[in-house]
Amino acid sequence: MMQRIALLIEYDGARYAGWQRQHNGVTVQQRVEEALTKTYGHTCVIHGAGRTDAGVHASGQVAHVQLQEQAHNIPLEKLPLALNTRLPFDIRIREAQHVHDEFHARFSAIWREYIYTITTSDSVFHRHYAWDPELPFSVDRLREAMDVMVGEHDFTAISKHNPSTKSYLCKVDTCSVSSHGSLLHIRIRANRFVYGMCRAIVGVAMSAARGRLGPDDLRELLATKQRQKAPIIVPAHGLNLQAIGYESEIFTQ
Repeated sequence: MMQRIALLIEYDGARYAGWQRQHNGVTVQQRVEEALTKTYGHTCVIHGAGRTDAGVHASGQVAHVQLQEQAHNIPLEKLPLALNTRLPFDIRIREAQHVHDEFHARFSAIWREYIYTITTSDSVFHRHYAWDPELPFSVDRLREAMDVMVGEHDFTAISKHNPSTKSYLCKVDTCSVSSHGSLLHIRIRANRFVYGMCRAIVGVAMSAARGRLGPDDLRELLATKQRQKAPIIVPAHGLNLQAIGYESEIFTQ
């Protein structure tokens, strides 16, 4: 009898070429699949909820795997420990839960949430997980720019080109800025994200925060759907996949 398991995964993306398996670098998906294969003795393929880019971190990635009958030999509560002993130090399985056969980590998700961290202090302890913009900017203008992104928009102009993307229409529910000492957290929650969208949003918002663009300019940019007019995309190391939402809660953490 087959069984489907959902995994809650966290990782430091610094050493990886992103989440999804590829030929030109080691990925998080590859390492988790290798750990599952060693644990169960048969080839395991996992499906993730979000395809994070190279250098992007995650504290709430979700993936599912279809396991064969011998999976019953390992109690579900012991599975994270069994996998973590076979995983590198920068990837951890936080929790494992049974899910129904129709569950799909990517297609069953109803929202995704990312947090981008900006540091306002030149600290060596922030350098791997927060972006230091170096030049001055206004936090109030940054918040104004984020407000423009809320709602349903075509994000062609504020994303990277991906030939496999058929639609750039995304509904952003939350796009907020909060202060935590010397750190700023930009929280972006949407029903879906297109390639490079989060980092492009932060990039265009930072241009507004430095007075180069106003709210009306941002609205016009979205309306043009012309990617070449968008500002730079900010560094990957400040971005974290925070959480994935489903119709019913899966994990206890």
